[in-house]
Amino acid sequence: MLDRLVLGILLQGLTLLWSGPACEASSLGLVVHVVPLDSDGGKTVRAHFSVIAANPCPDLSGLCATGEDCVLHPASLPFNGSKPDSGWCVRQWQKTVPSDYNANVTLGSNVEFYVSLKAAPKIRENSGRLNQPPYVALPPPLRARVNCPHHIHLSVKDLDGDRVHCRFARADQGECLNCSLHSFIELDEEKCMLSFTGDASAGQYPLVLMVEDRLPVPKMSHFTDNQPLSSVPVHLSLTVEEASSSCSAEPIATGETPEEDTTIYVLPYEQVDLTVSFTSELESVLEIAVVGPPALLRSGLKSAGSLTNLAMAWVRGQNKLAPLLPICFAANTNSLQSEPRCVWLYQREMRDLPAGTELKCEKTEMTLVLPVATLQNINLNELQLNSPTCPVSYNSTHLIARISLTGCGTKIVHSGTELVYTNTLQSVRPYSVVSRLPSLVLPLACRIPRVQATGPQYQIAIPSEEEAFGNFTVWLEFHFPGSGPLQEFTRVPNFRHLHTFPEAGRLRRAAAMPQSQSFSFPREGIGSKVNMLDLHVMSDCNIERAEMMVGKCVESETEDFADSHPILDQGCMAANSTLEVITTRKNSRIYRLDMSSIKAQGTTMFVECTVYLCIATLPSQTCPDSCTRSTDNRGLVDNVFTTTYTIQSGPISLVVTTAAPTTTAVITTTTTTTTTTTAASGITTTAPVITAVHNTTTSHAPEEASAMTVGVICSAITIILQHIFLY
Repeated sequence: MLDRLVLGILLQGLTLLWSGPACEASSLGLVVHVVPLDSDGGKTVRAHFSVIAANPCPDLSGLCATGEDCVLHPASLPFNGSKPDSGWCVRQWQKTVPSDYNANVTLGSNVEFYVSLKAAPKIRENSGRLNQPPYVALPPPLRARVNCPHHIHLSVKDLDGDRVHCRFARADQGECLNCSLHSFIELDEEKCMLSFTGDASAGQYPLVLMVEDRLPVPKMSHFTDNQPLSSVPVHLSLTVEEASSSCSAEPIATGETPEEDTTIYVLPYEQVDLTVSFTSELESVLEIAVVGPPALLRSGLKSAGSLTNLAMAWVRGQNKLAPLLPICFAANTNSLQSEPRCVWLYQREMRDLPAGTELKCEKTEMTLVLPVATLQNINLNELQLNSPTCPVSYNSTHLIARISLTGCGTKIVHSGTELVYTNTLQSVRPYSVVSRLPSLVLPLACRIPRVQATGPQYQIAIPSEEEAFGNFTVWLEFHFPGSGPLQEFTRVPNFRHLHTFPEAGRLRRAAAMPQSQSFSFPREGIGSKVNMLDLHVMSDCNIERAEMMVGKCVESETEDFADSHPILDQGCMAANSTLEVITTRKNSRIYRLDMSSIKAQGTTMFVECTVYLCIATLPSQTCPDSCTRSTDNRGLVDNVFTTTYTIQSGPISLVVTTAAPTTTAVITTTTTTTTTTTAASGITTTAPVITAVHNTTTSHAPEEASAMTVGVICSAITIILQHIFLY
C-alpha cells in the first residue's frame, strides 16, 4: 500500500513538472525548410535551418564538418529582440541531410535541440516531379498574458498545392524528446491555428509541432487512406506574462502593412521594399521584432504619436536559399505583443535561354541580342522594357535592345559586394485583351564588382543628422515653479491638457487646476517635502524650425531604474497630475509634476527620458503631435527626425534643502561625468555630460544601405551572357 502511495506521488510530481513552464527552453523557436535534391532522386534534401536562441547569442561553430555540403549564414545585421526579457537572436544555416533525418543539434555551447523531419522521396502523379514538403514560417518569440485568451495563426505554404495540416509532435514516433501537451493550448489541425485559453501561470512553455502535406481531396469524398506525404518540424515558445491591462489593448497593424500570408513574387536582382506600421494606444512600441531571410535590411524605428513604422528591403541576388522565404514580424511593447504576421517572398524558378543569347554590359548601356527562334509563340510586338520610351527592334533572325544604364527604367540595386543594373523585357498586353499565347518575362542584369564601381559623379550624397540639425546638446533640468531659465512661462503658466493612459484616446483634465495659475517660490521650511517641480527637457539646437519631441519619461528611486514608474508615454500623460506648460520655445518642453503622486518614497529620485528633434519638410507644416491619436503615415514621411536619445538625471532631492531648489542634467554620448550645483540650489544632481551623436540617415531606403559603395563603370566592360533568366 505504501509503495502505491509513493508511486502515485511521483506520478503526480512528474505530471506537474511536464505541464508546468519550462525552466530553460532549448530554443525559442525553430523551423526547417526542406528542398529535395533531384541529383539523387530526393534521397537527400537541402535543409534550411532557422533557430531562435536566447541571449547570449550562440555562434555557428561546429555546425559544418569538413567536406559537408553546408553553408553558414553569419548575419551582419542579425535578427534579434529584447522581449521576452531574456532577449533573443536568430541563427541560420543550410545543410544537405538524408530525407528522413533525426538528430540532436548543438548550437554554440549553450543551446541543444532535437530535430526530426520525414521527406522520403515521392514522385507526384500529376507532375512526375518530386514532392515538395510544406513550408511553415517562424514568428518572433510569442507572448501572451494570464487570463487573456489568444489565437496564434501559423503561416504555411505548399508549392504543390497540397493541403497542409499541423499537429503536435509525438514522442512515440521519434519526433521529439520529453515533449508534452499543455491543457491551456488547443490546436485546430486543419487551420494550423493555436489557441491559448489564458488558464496558465506566468512562465515559458515550449511547443513542438509537425507540419504535413496531404493530397487535396474533396470534402465529401470517402477516401480515408490519405497519409501525409512529408512532415517537417516547427518549434515555438510561448511566454506567458502577468496581465497588467485590458486583454484587447495589443498593438494593431495598420497603414501599408502587408496582409497576412501575402505572397510577393521576386525576379532575379529585384529589390522588394516593405513598410510595416503598428498603432499602440496604451504603451509605446519598444521594437518591431522581425525574423526573415539572410540579408534582409531593416531601418530604425520611426514613431509619431501612437504610430510606429519599420522599413525593410531585400534584394534577390545569387543564392541557394529555399524558393519560399517568409518574413514574420510583431510589435512588442513592455507588456503587450501584436498578432504576429507573416508574408512570403517567392523566388520563381527561372530557366536559361538557349545558346546564342547575348547580353553586353558597356560603359553607359547594356545591349541585348536575342535569337527570334527562341521566342516561339511570343508576340514580338508586345515586348517592351521597364520604360516603353526605349524601343525594342527585331528582324527575321534577332531581337535587339539597347538599354541605357541611366534611363529606360533601369534600376540599380546592391547585391552583396556587387552593384547591379537591372531591367526587364516582358510582354505587355492591353487589359482588354485576353490571349492564350504565352507571355515573356525576361530579367536582365549587369553585375559590376565593387572594385570596378567607382566615380564620384555617381556617389549618393546623404545629409547627415549634423548637417540637418547642427551641433546640439539635449539635457534635463528641474526647477521650482516660477524659477529657472524659462520662468517667464512658468510663473503664470498656460497648460496644455494631454491624453492620459490607460484611457488613451479620451481627453481628460489632468489635474484640478485652472488653465492659468500664478506660482511663487515655495515657502516650505528646510527638510519639508517638495510639493511641485517643473521638469525642463532642453536643447540648444538653434535651427529655427527644429522642434523638441519627448517620447517617454520614467522616475525611479534607484539609479539603475530597476523599478520605474511612468511620467510620460508617447508624449502623453502617464500620471494624472502631469501638465505641460505651453511656451514659445520649440527646442524645449516643460512639464509640471505634482510630487504627491510620485511613487518614490525616499528622499531622492532619478528621472530618465527619451527625446529627439524633428523638422517638418515644408515650412507650412509642423511636426506631428506625439500625443495625438490621429497621426497617420504621412507624419513619418513629411518630417526629418534625429536619433532618439536617452537622458538620465542624477539624484533629485525630494525634500527642500534651501529656499529655491534647482537641478540640471546635461546629456551627451560620452562617458564624462560632472556634478552641477547652484549656490541657490535646493536640489543637487550628478549626471553624465553627453554630446549628441549624429548618425547618417537615408530617406526612402533602409539605413543600412547607405554604407554600401555606389558607383558606375569607369571603363568599358563586356560581359557575355552574364545573367539572363526566363520563366
